[in-house]
Amino acid sequence: MPLKVSLVSADAEVWTGDASLVIAKTVEGEIGFMPGHEPVLAILAEGQVRITTSDGSKILANAQDGFLSMEADTLTIVAGNAALVA
Repeated sequence: MPLKVSLVSADAEVWTGDASLVIAKTVEGEIGFMPGHEPVLAILAEGQVRITTSDGSKILANAQDGFLSMEADTLTIVAGNAALVA
């Protein structure tokens, strides 16, 4: 069962979809999420969010000023500023 991921900024939805792995930077350091990860609530630090989709493709986004929440295979990343890296 994949992770349901939602990455949003203050003014728009940046990316939503299924993923097998997400790595994000928090104020405590980088953390990786896979299906079955325990619940987490953390403060987002400025840095990249790296998403490996269920089909193996890679998504990169810059994000800062926000938080992330993981619960029941649903990862929500809410950032003040976030944008996909072209």
